[in-house]
Amino acid sequence: MDYMKIIEKYYPDEEAREILLVHSRSVARKALEIASRHPELHLDRTFLEEAAMVHDIGIFLTNAPGIRCYGGHPYLCHGYLGADLMRQEGFPRHALVCERHTGAGISLEDIEMSRLPLPRRSMIPRSPEEQAVCFADKFFSKTHLDREKTVEQARKSIARYGGDGLKRFDGWCALFL
Repeated sequence: MDYMKIIEKYYPDEEAREILLVHSRSVARKALEIASRHPELHLDRTFLEEAAMVHDIGIFLTNAPGIRCYGGHPYLCHGYLGADLMRQEGFPRHALVCERHTGAGISLEDIEMSRLPLPRRSMIPRSPEEQAVCFADKFFSKTHLDREKTVEQARKSIARYGGDGLKRFDGWCALFL
């Protein structure tokens, strides 16, 4: 996969592209650090890097002016919108990372109970690679590109949304740290 070619296709705006690239490189670096620290997990390093680089490909379709995205959808939708793009590009495995990385994953029950503007299906990371990218993503924001969150800061951010996300995140801490 040539992820730069895909990113350039969807991000002609230099500032929006740079925000995406800086954030995605941070996530990729952390996901690859997890793979190095845990060889027993047999994580696919090539896939981890590629998936981390495109996990947020759908943000341009959302209304998030603070990160130079002026689309028509709520930001929460960027995961499944990016997944749709990756499927169109011929990368269904990468699409699952896009779809399942939001929060610490979103259950079908949470989607229905909270009436979220998302497709009615489970969006919880399943494969070890999906989980590693989702976990790594929790440590980096697109509005403060220069800093990595602590575990406590990431936990606090996840806790705001309720559901089982915090429990999943804590499990990943035990697995990946």
